[in-house]
Amino acid sequence: MSEWPLPDFEQKICPPEKLAERLAALPRPLVFTNGCFDILHRGHVTYLAQARATGAAMVLALNTDASVRRQGKGSDRPINPLANRAAVAAALDSVDLVTWFDDDTPAALIAAVQPDVLVKGGDWPVDKIVGAAEVAAQGGRVYSIPFIHQTSTTQTLAKIRAAEAAEQ
Repeated sequence: MSEWPLPDFEQKICPPEKLAERLAALPRPLVFTNGCFDILHRGHVTYLAQARATGAAMVLALNTDASVRRQGKGSDRPINPLANRAAVAAALDSVDLVTWFDDDTPAALIAAVQPDVLVKGGDWPVDKIVGAAEVAAQGGRVYSIPFIHQTSTTQTLAKIRAAEAAEQ
């Protein structure tokens, strides 16, 4: 074969401007979650699977690279650019659609998606989740899923950096 086709998961990646037409094809209840998902780890995939279990389909909205940098996670973050983070997330069975947002919060995107279920990780109390009041006011559910695995990209990077420093 002279040319290999792109894997099917690539079709799950959806620019925000095409989101409306893609949302109509997703079954309800529709779950929405968001984050950086820079270096995917066990905590991420467990969380995403648990979030997806709260509905029939799930949209994952990723922070753009500029949005990640504004969060103060470090001058070299994200490690992986948006296109790579989107492809890796789209490869997960728990994720039905991947899109992104450049704002500091996903509030406008949540308003556009109008999910039935809004989910964030356990470091977000329900009353602090962006869009929670709006989703609840429309009869939707909002969850903060407690962490099972105490892993984080920041901790992983710290280990890598410590090992590199020890080698020098």
